[in-house]
Amino acid sequence: MKPDVKINGVSMNSLGWLRESISFPPVASQTDNVVIPGRNSPIRFSVVNNRINYQPRTFKIVLVMLGNRTKFMEMESAILQQFLGQLCKVTISEKPDLYVQGTLQLESDYDVDTHKGSLTINCSDADAYFYHIDKTSKTFSGDQQAVLSCDFMSTVPQITVTEQTKLEWFIDQESFSKTLNKGTWTIPELELHQGENTISITTSGQVTFEYQEGCL
Repeated sequence: MKPDVKINGVSMNSLGWLRESISFPPVASQTDNVVIPGRNSPIRFSVVNNRINYQPRTFKIVLVMLGNRTKFMEMESAILQQFLGQLCKVTISEKPDLYVQGTLQLESDYDVDTHKGSLTINCSDADAYFYHIDKTSKTFSGDQQAVLSCDFMSTVPQITVTEQTKLEWFIDQESFSKTLNKGTWTIPELELHQGENTISITTSGQVTFEYQEGCL
């Protein structure tokens, strides 16, 4: 399979560009801290509420084409007008089920001797996580124990119930309970964490959980 890059679902191969190289360095954790006089250790903000905070992800993609300068300028213009400075979803062929989201900056160059044009896509403010392209959606009927699997990123699901429903769950040994009327709801306390999350459902109708998964 020819290596490709998709930006907002648009294949760069389909536009005549070849992917020459990509660079997605590992994301780094935040290292902010405050030194307080009289304390022997700083206040660190890399971990808040037992959760690591990450710096924005950076990445670089180099696309090339072979042809005359006129053709290169046409292809370059089409990309610039569509994606320059835009918040975009970028997918690479090695991870077709994931995307990274960030603002794209573009640089171009054309070598008249080799008739080779290049377009460099840079991003310095991407979200730390790779997101799943498709949101996870699971539906349960009647009284039962729902088990929701979650990737690395913690997430709060959107919950749709067709009848009055009681939900019960545990987080760090602490129990929670919520009764929902018919409709669509978001419960901030009901946060899914990496692995399997068990929620007790009491209802005569259906309950649908929809949530965005992500990983590093």
